[in-house]
Amino acid sequence: MSKKIILILLLSITSLFAGTINLAVSANVSYAMDSLIKEFKKSYPDIDVRVTIGSSGNLTAQINSGAPYDIFMSANMQYPNSLYLKKIAITKPLIYAKGSIALVSRKKGFHLTGLDILKDKRVKRIAIANPKTAPYGKATIEILKNAKMLKTLKKKFIYAQSASQTLSYTMRVTDFGFVAKSSLFSPKLHYLKKGTNWIDISSSLYTPIKQGVVLLSHSKTTAKDALHFYNFILSSTAKKIFKEYGYIIK
Repeated sequence: MSKKIILILLLSITSLFAGTINLAVSANVSYAMDSLIKEFKKSYPDIDVRVTIGSSGNLTAQINSGAPYDIFMSANMQYPNSLYLKKIAITKPLIYAKGSIALVSRKKGFHLTGLDILKDKRVKRIAIANPKTAPYGKATIEILKNAKMLKTLKKKFIYAQSASQTLSYTMRVTDFGFVAKSSLFSPKLHYLKKGTNWIDISSSLYTPIKQGVVLLSHSKTTAKDALHFYNFILSSTAKKIFKEYGYIIK
């Protein structure tokens, strides 16, 4: 038997054991996904991981309509809990990380020390995620309510459909934006400086966002492959990566 035929046979056998996992991932997690997948593939190099990014609400609507995702990584617990109650999720939602929020501006000339900067007359537009579909948007409303600033600022809001779109609006369109802190750890945004371009929002103003993961019954891949990634996301190795991207791990 020629070496060429042997090689073809080996590649064919390998492909039989290689699986593909389809993930539905909340937009705020997109910034950490490359690092997570890279680490996962050290142990499972033959499993192909495909990622669909979106707001948790929109991804849930897709899953309810039968989208063949294997795992759902939500930006909160509400959406995976709803899927679990419908038996679309086959595992009870577990927290993989807690999300936090930062106030960001790409513009110079603002003295960024706290939320009061948003009262400045020069601030015309503020980006926030849609609170109806994105948990980070809902948390932003909670922040401004507790700070007694919602009524004053509401007319300045530019609504985005996800955490990643909120960041895009912040960096291109608006004066300020309430973004997932995890997004600030993107290599493209390393030039943004804490205290100059962004500040943390105190957790006393909102509840850090419990983000939940579930395995789904619509899965078209092998349960074993999906379970490997599910267990990885809940592992100490993954938690270390989440912490590096600004998430709260407790």
